[in-house]
Amino acid sequence: MRIVLGVGGGIAAYKSASLLRLLTEAGHNVSVIPTESSKRFVGVATWEALSGNTVSSSVFDEVEKVNHVRLGHEADLIVVAPATADLLARAAGGQADDLLTNTLLMARGPVLFAPAMHTEMWSHPATRANVATLRGRGAIVMDPAVGRLTGKDSGAGRLPDPEDIFAAAMAAAGLPVPTPGDTEPASQPSGSAQPSGTAQPSGTAQPSGSLAGKTVTVTAGGTREPLDPVRFLGNRSSGKQGVALARAAAEAGAQVRLIAAHMDVPAPEGVELIRVETALELRNAVHEAAPGSDVLIMAAAVADFRPDRNSDTKIKKRDDGEDPVITLVRNPDILAEAVQQRNAARASAGAALPSVIVGFAAETGDGTAEVLDYGRQKLARKGCELLVLNRVGVSLVFGQDVTEVTLLSPADSDASPAPTYAGTKSEIAGRIIARVSQELAAALPVR
Repeated sequence: MRIVLGVGGGIAAYKSASLLRLLTEAGHNVSVIPTESSKRFVGVATWEALSGNTVSSSVFDEVEKVNHVRLGHEADLIVVAPATADLLARAAGGQADDLLTNTLLMARGPVLFAPAMHTEMWSHPATRANVATLRGRGAIVMDPAVGRLTGKDSGAGRLPDPEDIFAAAMAAAGLPVPTPGDTEPASQPSGSAQPSGTAQPSGTAQPSGSLAGKTVTVTAGGTREPLDPVRFLGNRSSGKQGVALARAAAEAGAQVRLIAAHMDVPAPEGVELIRVETALELRNAVHEAAPGSDVLIMAAAVADFRPDRNSDTKIKKRDDGEDPVITLVRNPDILAEAVQQRNAARASAGAALPSVIVGFAAETGDGTAEVLDYGRQKLARKGCELLVLNRVGVSLVFGQDVTEVTLLSPADSDASPAPTYAGTKSEIAGRIIARVSQELAAALPVR
């Protein structure tokens, strides 16, 4: 695959050398386009030695090859890392004042930006607007990592780890992430970015990515079970992980349907949004959406119980001091039902969609078992293809921007244990969607 690696002028530019190594060792032909300012951090000789290709940043180099047009046309994928605030602004504004921004305007395949900047720059309304503009045009913009920045400050703004950028790049191109040591040249998958020399119809954006042409339904947020017109039983879910998954699936080329309970964050643009409040409403929405979906991701925090009755009037404090008694009844197991319905359709030779069902488990350990033990038990009960396991607690997972998950599957063994990932919820979403793409490819019949 032909890849353009754009390098912005930030101190994190040195990390892109490791990303370049990952790309070339996976068998890809990489052309590096540094900005002029980035060459003050990493010299041209480094990029040429690692890529094996001539490096230029000016539209006036090798004019006879018309590089400012050719590179964008020929690239199956463009990755910009680090993408500085200035570079994101110039890309969003459609500027073409150097070779990299010209190449971005000529891009025909997927474009992935890996931002790196100070926290205030990343959170500034101008940068957020530029990111929204780029995402709205179909570009993939990763969220920066959280950690130590230049100087003594810490926060959101670190360049994501090269391995995470590499995984996101492969997912954008519809390719599996090679295992360590796998240096076989990568093949061009069906439905991925257009190969070099293949023209797309003028003015038509062709879907690309590992989930191109697929429909993904994601549930997100926390359900609320009403007690009376004022009060409800709820949970601490913010919806951040579900929204990140919906965005990552859309960036991988899928048509996304988001079934949203209460969320503290807005839904991403470009997805079909279905609003629900209670567990029963979410259940009905899932039953309706699942048969038309290739993938079902159950990221919502669904209440296990609901009040047996919902008072039409506000429950008042009694003058005699007696406390109200609230009886709870069990809510249906929506995930298990979805798996059972899919399996029943499969057994009757009917439509067996969704092919991949992903569950979530928020667990705490106790004196009986550890978190991983409870997760494995839940995976066995639910029967889904993947279970995303979270250890929850005070200041853990719910409402946070960073998380740690273990991806459990029935294929886990001592020789191939379940992987654990830590990072921002956007980074974790990319990991999950990459794994979902692999599971879906394995589940679909060969035609």
